[in-house]
Amino acid sequence: MIRYRKPDQDDPMILQLIESQLVPLSHMTKKELDLIRKDIPSRLRRGVTLVASPQDNEKIVAFIHFMMHGELLYIDMLAVASTAQRKRWGVRLMEHAERFAVSRGCKRAKVMVDIGNHTGLHFYRKLGYTVIRMIEPSRCYELEKIWFL
Repeated sequence: MIRYRKPDQDDPMILQLIESQLVPLSHMTKKELDLIRKDIPSRLRRGVTLVASPQDNEKIVAFIHFMMHGELLYIDMLAVASTAQRKRWGVRLMEHAERFAVSRGCKRAKVMVDIGNHTGLHFYRKLGYTVIRMIEPSRCYELEKIWFL
């Protein structure tokens, strides 16, 4: 089941997924990560967050957070619990986010993937995203997908 985030119910698990699935792949310093951790609640308020769980009212196993800027969909964060990986939760969340964005006029999407995140890079490429550049200071790849509507 995929649904919109319920902050009081879902945020503790979202924060846990960020810590377990995203932070280990980051090349940021502890100080930089601490600043980002403090900003997560306000980040989640700016945009759309969808969560996935096997059944309604069960613990969430994945989430996606995205924002739209004009014709651009920006995938801010996507994380799937290690026990739920390879069960298509990430694909389903991406499909929901992309459909949502296209229905609101988006024509392209972007996502950043840490250099060491080979699994994430492969995942987004399978979904039609292309590496457009490497951003050295943040040690990330920028990927883009364009919809020809």
